[in-house]
Amino acid sequence: MREGLFRLTACEAVQRLKSGELSPLDLIDAAEARIAEVEPSINALPTLCLDRARADAKQLMTGIGGESRSKAGWLAGLPIAIKDLMDVAGVRTTYGSPIFANYVPERSHPLVERIEHMGGIVLGKSNTPEFGAGGSTFNEVFGKTRNPWNTSLTPAGSTGGGAAALASGEVWLAHGSDHGGSLRRPATYCSVVGLRPSPGRVTRGTVDTLFSPLSVQGPMARSVPDVALFLDTMAGYCHLDPMTFDAPSLSFSHAVAAPRRPHRVAFAATIGGSPVDQETENICRDSMRHFKNVGSKVEEIAIDLENLEDTFLALRSQEFVIDRELQLQRYRDQIKPDIIWNTELGLEQSTSILAKAERARAALYAQFNDLFSQYDLIVTPGANTPAFDVELRFPEAINGIKLEHYMAASTLTAAVTISASPALSLPCGFDQYGRPIGLQLIGRPRGEAALLAAGALFEVGSGLAEQVPIDPRHGKVPPIEKLI
Repeated sequence: MREGLFRLTACEAVQRLKSGELSPLDLIDAAEARIAEVEPSINALPTLCLDRARADAKQLMTGIGGESRSKAGWLAGLPIAIKDLMDVAGVRTTYGSPIFANYVPERSHPLVERIEHMGGIVLGKSNTPEFGAGGSTFNEVFGKTRNPWNTSLTPAGSTGGGAAALASGEVWLAHGSDHGGSLRRPATYCSVVGLRPSPGRVTRGTVDTLFSPLSVQGPMARSVPDVALFLDTMAGYCHLDPMTFDAPSLSFSHAVAAPRRPHRVAFAATIGGSPVDQETENICRDSMRHFKNVGSKVEEIAIDLENLEDTFLALRSQEFVIDRELQLQRYRDQIKPDIIWNTELGLEQSTSILAKAERARAALYAQFNDLFSQYDLIVTPGANTPAFDVELRFPEAINGIKLEHYMAASTLTAAVTISASPALSLPCGFDQYGRPIGLQLIGRPRGEAALLAAGALFEVGSGLAEQVPIDPRHGKVPPIEKLI
């Protein structure tokens, strides 16, 4: 019975769970079999908690914990993956760091508690870079995660484990987080769908950066309707997070089921001069035909921003100081160089530099606000460059421009982080080497319903959601780009 169940969409699986055609135990068995088959090739879910999952499933099947059955986002016992940056009670949680290699929390993060209260069954923890910092998913505890489309390539970071697990059929839904693109780039690299919600849409629980809008939690899945379902599960007010607000009266799943086309769509090949791979740009521009086919008017625009990289690094580094300064004092020899660099950048920058970045952030928000007075949707490439060698921390160059640090490959997504807009990453094609290419759809702040609806219309036109899950494929690294 479990054969082929991993190919169900999350929405299909939940419907069968609700009808009684399947039980949560059936899906746990199916996931376990699929993980055993593909995990050796990709290393996406290094920590499993199958006994815990089965115990939770049996409890749910007796009727215990079903108080939310009538709510939008009810998962009815669907197994899901939680990124290894978030505590799950009784389950090894390492944050990708040797400092916490053997840590087992006693209590789950508030978001995990919410997901479980909504009928989600935690199956395991997805791999992540150390403390989520990195454009490629590897750490000293569990090693490298590989891209199912070509195991010589990276799935990106930092939700690389979740993206790879989805693309290969290990789970139906994956939780992730996003600061500079950690939900969006892995989705693009693995040809799945990732949503960075508006700040406050989903609780961040107990982090020290509670009053910053940069880092958010969000959903990842194989299709837009599945992402909408998982966002319904996650969204809502949480008294532990001062930025959160109530979920909408109409569910995100409802918005996707009856989508309205965006009347005016703006396509921007880049933002603020961020370098973009030329073939990626061409594929993304050509894919705008799917919006035109549903009657949207598409215009190409330029989004000019000054000092984008400096602005984001200043703001990001300030958060690294909050999160990592004390750890550096105690565990410096166990923390990777990228984190030390980003933290020390924050420690060394002056108040004047930070103030300049805040002024630039305010100006960028105003600029995007003006664009949304003209357009319903802004679209860019989903990543600056396609998937690169799994052995590299970041690509050496993009479109002939040398990169100086790992964040330079994420400035396209980082710009949208600063804007406080929700952004949806979804597939739009493949390059000459078979690497997935994706789009970044940007909506108005708190405009996830319209954003997801637009994504659903595009997805139907492209048909690309039907290409996953896949069996992991072995391949070669494409030729390294030469510097100009």
